[in-house]
Amino acid sequence: MQTEGIKYTGSKREIIPILLKLVASLNVSTIFDGFSGTTRVSQAFKKAGYTVYANDIAVWSKIFGQCYLLNRKPASYYLPLIDNLNKIPGKLGWFSKHYGGEPNGGSAVDIDGRKKMWQLHNTMKLDAIREQIDKVSKDEIEKSVLLTSLILAMDKVDSSVGHHVSYLKQWAPRAYHVMKMEAPRLIIDEMDHRVFCDDIFNLLDKVEVDLAYYDPPYGSSNELMPPSRVRYASYYHIWKSVCLNDKPKVVGAANRREDVSDIVAGSIFEEFRKDKNGRYVVINALKELIKKTNAKYVVLSYSNNGRATFDAIMEILRELNLPCSILEMDYKKNVMSTMTWTNEWLGENEHNIQNKEFLFLIQKKKVHKSLIDFNIQKVNLRETVWVDQQKLPFS
Repeated sequence: MQTEGIKYTGSKREIIPILLKLVASLNVSTIFDGFSGTTRVSQAFKKAGYTVYANDIAVWSKIFGQCYLLNRKPASYYLPLIDNLNKIPGKLGWFSKHYGGEPNGGSAVDIDGRKKMWQLHNTMKLDAIREQIDKVSKDEIEKSVLLTSLILAMDKVDSSVGHHVSYLKQWAPRAYHVMKMEAPRLIIDEMDHRVFCDDIFNLLDKVEVDLAYYDPPYGSSNELMPPSRVRYASYYHIWKSVCLNDKPKVVGAANRREDVSDIVAGSIFEEFRKDKNGRYVVINALKELIKKTNAKYVVLSYSNNGRATFDAIMEILRELNLPCSILEMDYKKNVMSTMTWTNEWLGENEHNIQNKEFLFLIQKKKVHKSLIDFNIQKVNLRETVWVDQQKLPFS
């Protein structure tokens, strides 16, 4: 299933087919994507026929959500607008001042000694088009579609390492191309989708769905080196500036927005500190998140490189006394390798394997029997045995 989005650290694009098969095995119709990011997962759920509620604290994620979930106008409506925007002559402005550089014989290091995100001919287009979008948009949804188109176009000609914290020293080949806006792959239906831009904990008593999908921005699991103070809010700070067009004060070598510093914009799910009992704060946050979610099921996406360890997640599920099924995927190979019911780790020999992705399917139903006593079943999915061909332990 095709979705689209920006380059994104931690993108779940490759596991979307697996996630859809997992959810299809359940009797659900409404889904809450609590940390929607690029909205690729929300797009896929909408295409699959579900009613989707998307949330993220990032402004640019809200813009994507309004474009892909709320818009009901066809691409043909936007094509003349986009064509006119593409024809606008470039102009020097705020984006060119902070993020545009000359070709310099291949060097992205500008005269001020800083590496630049884009070549000047593209930031000049960005400056001119962004100003015009505010003038031609008739409403917020229309503006979101045009901003999404603009962001996708600029993402294709950047010279970054996949985020906005560090730029390449030598211009990436794509940076020489001329940015060109195109109509996003709009998904039109008549369902009552919703888009939020709020702290997840502010929404838990307001949102009731059949299934909640959570993919929070976990901090690193490296005990020897605490996670970088750079958080997801900083990773994509330029997209926030494009959406708001507020020309903020910038700091540091990458000209980051001042309001996306660790102190201002950090997420509790990226926290690496421990509480007085020696438990990571993020584990307590996950427990509270699962406990307060008003849904039949919760699907928690987790990488074994995260600060919240597999064993710690299993511990909070035992404390909550909730039945759980686990899917393990080799993220590099994008292969679903095994499926394990309840709490068993996936074999002693695999305990130290890196780059694994897990989907915890949790049923929000109290049970009398402890998870540790549940019967454990393993299914080899390398031979294309999918979830919907298996009987779930609580179905």
